Amino acid sequence: MQLENRIAAVTGGSAGIGRAIAEAFLHEGARVCIMARNADKAARVLKEIDAGDNLVFIQGDATIQEEIENFIDKTIETFGRIDILVNNAGGAGPDLQPLVTLPDAEFDLCMKWNVYSTFWATRRALRTMLEEKWGRIINISSMEGKNGKPVLAAYSTAKHAINGMTKAVAREVGTEGITVNAICPGIIVTDIVKENGPATAKAMGMTLDEMITAFSAESAIKRPNKVEEVAAVAVLLASEAGAGITGAQISVDGGTAQY
Repeated sequence: MQLENRIAAVTGGSAGIGRAIAEAFLHEGARVCIMARNADKAARVLKEIDAGDNLVFIQGDATIQEEIENFIDKTIETFGRIDILVNNAGGAGPDLQPLVTLPDAEFDLCMKWNVYSTFWATRRALRTMLEEKWGRIINISSMEGKNGKPVLAAYSTAKHAINGMTKAVAREVGTEGITVNAICPGIIVTDIVKENGPATAKAMGMTLDEMITAFSAESAIKRPNKVEEVAAVAVLLASEAGAGITGAQISVDGGTAQY
């Protein structure tokens, strides 16, 4: 019960890493609001997790400022405050390609989905956290926020930006009882990877399975990571035990990025 009586908000919380974090937080005693675009999918998740009033779904699109800010406001309205924010919404878009042919729209989508969503949610949540003199902000970045790969220029740019934002905001609020950290996962075969991965893999001249194998081969453990491995780190960062960790970009990538 490391998070007993804490209130958490998780964007992109109906699948993959976001769902795993939401479940881990619930297990540790938190009450959780999740945001996702697909209401039917979220309804199934609520039924499967079966956490009663401790888990609430608020529909929203992370690329739209008003909907991100509404999610934070509704979390506070529902539970009275927000203690923990997990900026998990994001990913690589469906049409990534070499920078020389990358459309403006695709680059814009990557920025809104990853960087702007994190900015909007963090700014809104901090207003309450600063009043409470306590808070945990956890940004889900990527190993591509430390590395770089062909056809992933937009995604890598976005995740590098999130890491930079993490470091700067941690300095701004470090004396206010608030920590700000990023987790940088390696390749994980989530729903979004299954949906958008084939197009990215094709642009790299591979199938999805070949891309997953190639990414895994770069790590020390030679396998994809698991969502539960990311969730375990998120619990640490969200807890009192994580009070001394801030401004960090913690790799959960099997040793791919060795810093």
